[in-house]
Amino acid sequence: MITSKRIDRAATSNGHWSGLWGRAHRAAAQALDRSRGWDRLSLPLALAVLAGLRDSLRRHNLVDTSALPTTQLPAVPPREPRMLTERTVDGTHNDLRAPATGMAGSRFGRNIPLSAATRPTSAQVLEPSPREVSRQLMTRREFIPATSVNALVAPWLQWMIRDWFSHGTSPTDSPWQVDLAGDDPWPGRPMTIMRTREDPTRPDTASPRTSINTCTHWWDASQIYGSTAQQQRESRAFEGGKLRVEADRMLPTPRSDHPTLQEPGFWLGLVPLQTLFTREHNAVCDMLAAEFPRWGDEELFQRARLVVAALTAKIHTVEWTPAVISHPVTVTALRANWWGLAGERLGRAFGRLSDSELVSGIPGSPTQDYGVPYSLTEEFAAVYRMHPLVPDLFDLRSHVDDGRYRAEPYTLRELSGPKSLALLDTVPIADFLYSLGTEHPGLVTLNNFPASLQEFVRPDGKLMDLAAVDVLRHRELGVPRYCEFRRRLRLRAPATFEELTDDPDVAGQMSRLYGGDVEQVDLMVGLYAERRPAGFAFSDTAFRIFIVMASRRLNSDRFLSQDFTPAVYTAPGMQWLADNTMASVIVRHHPELRPALRTAPNAFTPWQRADAGA
Repeated sequence: MITSKRIDRAATSNGHWSGLWGRAHRAAAQALDRSRGWDRLSLPLALAVLAGLRDSLRRHNLVDTSALPTTQLPAVPPREPRMLTERTVDGTHNDLRAPATGMAGSRFGRNIPLSAATRPTSAQVLEPSPREVSRQLMTRREFIPATSVNALVAPWLQWMIRDWFSHGTSPTDSPWQVDLAGDDPWPGRPMTIMRTREDPTRPDTASPRTSINTCTHWWDASQIYGSTAQQQRESRAFEGGKLRVEADRMLPTPRSDHPTLQEPGFWLGLVPLQTLFTREHNAVCDMLAAEFPRWGDEELFQRARLVVAALTAKIHTVEWTPAVISHPVTVTALRANWWGLAGERLGRAFGRLSDSELVSGIPGSPTQDYGVPYSLTEEFAAVYRMHPLVPDLFDLRSHVDDGRYRAEPYTLRELSGPKSLALLDTVPIADFLYSLGTEHPGLVTLNNFPASLQEFVRPDGKLMDLAAVDVLRHRELGVPRYCEFRRRLRLRAPATFEELTDDPDVAGQMSRLYGGDVEQVDLMVGLYAERRPAGFAFSDTAFRIFIVMASRRLNSDRFLSQDFTPAVYTAPGMQWLADNTMASVIVRHHPELRPALRTAPNAFTPWQRADAGA
């Protein structure tokens, strides 16, 4: 039951640590981080430092864009009683005080002051050439693997991003025109890159630059359930609460003109995950129908949707992210986000021991927005551009005997676009999952960008260099370049290229490209070049955005905070969430993969090959 007392409690406090103790903790955390580095401290001290850094980031790096001049806002439907215990399809009424917060079509926030998110000039967007940044600093000459994780981390992240954010379809007129070097083999001159569409809710195009998110901002599994009523209707079977699947439990085959197949990022890696969690939704429906035989289709659908959305959030929080940043401190901190420092065992045995998120985790704690209306941010989207995770080659094998489907690996190009679906007639989804689970992704570093994505042919036939596009997008959307980005997070900025990277050849190459001015280094270049903490597949600077935003996505969503209760989810639904992991989901729907997963402590770490001993 939702009570006004709990809502008022969340509304009357901004959640920051106040008083002398709070100021002292933040100051000590920053001093220790600057002098030693959080990753080089003992576990208890490092956790205390990260807590202090997070509080500081919550104070200074959550910036509201909704108060800027606004027109033509999306319509907010009136509240209905069912919205207290059901997610709406468009994300409205999650925040009961401000029902438009986080809805589809609302603005991205910022993690930097609006004064720093300026609308760039054409020269600032195009210089130095994003194409030359791609060619000189991104091109993968030799695959650099991230050996602590498996290749499933790459499609999982892309699948999650399809739930989190989209800037919408670019306009076709007035593209950016990128001049090319004389030796550039690109077939068209100049290279054209479509612009990000202007914010339709701004009455002018003044600074700062703003954009809208066509997805909802909430962690609500919209990649499964859609962000519009039409998308949700198309996904549902309208029987027993279930989603549509064929008799063989595969997803309905999309039509040739289906929008999913026309999206530039579609590839076969997304299909196993979409299929897996569609089946998981239906499995939850079966469980709930057995527990509550009098429930109808709508009630079963809504409860199952809550459970599956929360399960994807849990998997990303306590499995995917700790695998990708597997430092002992971050593993403990991320698990504490879900269960608190009291830990999973105590939580399962005794329930919440405290309202404090530090003690008992964020799910079930009071909803909190830290004084800033909730939204995902442009900077969060920027640091999640991790295309080096994607290999160029995929060695597809059988889970039975580890035998190859063909002598040479499949290329990413062969696995991309609508024509790739035909491969599933030959390679079952279980074998595709096995192949991803037994291979490594790429390390998020310089000179490790997939070659296939630097010459990527979209479904509409347009050729694009995704590395150049990524660099240009940061500039275009007013995300600061690397040095200024670090300063805005109260981190030291490198004074020289040699401080940024310990590779003298790379430092020299960057210096030539950026005219000797380290201040001009692009955010993505700096993130890929800097020293990574032990166990990290990506940068420490990017991690600072995760420190604040990973928690915020749980804190501000009432279905993942104060309404994470048996009254909303049902007691069996809460038990399902407590009991399940990525591995259990995979094994439930593909029991033939149990031997491969039996030695993996986490489904995103390398699986055991079929020929790797008994």
